Amino acid sequence: MDFTILALNFAYAITGAVITLAFMIVGYKTFDRITAFDTHEQLAKGNVAVGIVVGSIFIGLGIAIGLVIGMGLN
Repeated sequence: MDFTILALNFAYAITGAVITLAFMIVGYKTFDRITAFDTHEQLAKGNVAVGIVVGSIFIGLGIAIGLVIGMGLN
């Protein structure tokens, strides 16, 4: 097995994870700015509806960015 290919794939995976996390942070901050309430405060209070929406944002961004990165590797 060629270790340079293995190392390159590992570097791509780490880079993709970092980019995905960065986009998730940007998505959360954007959602927090466009809503009329403080998202962090509502999550701390245990608002389930806000938690579901934020979780959906994270899942959607993770899938979308993961697919873009995955397609870029081919």
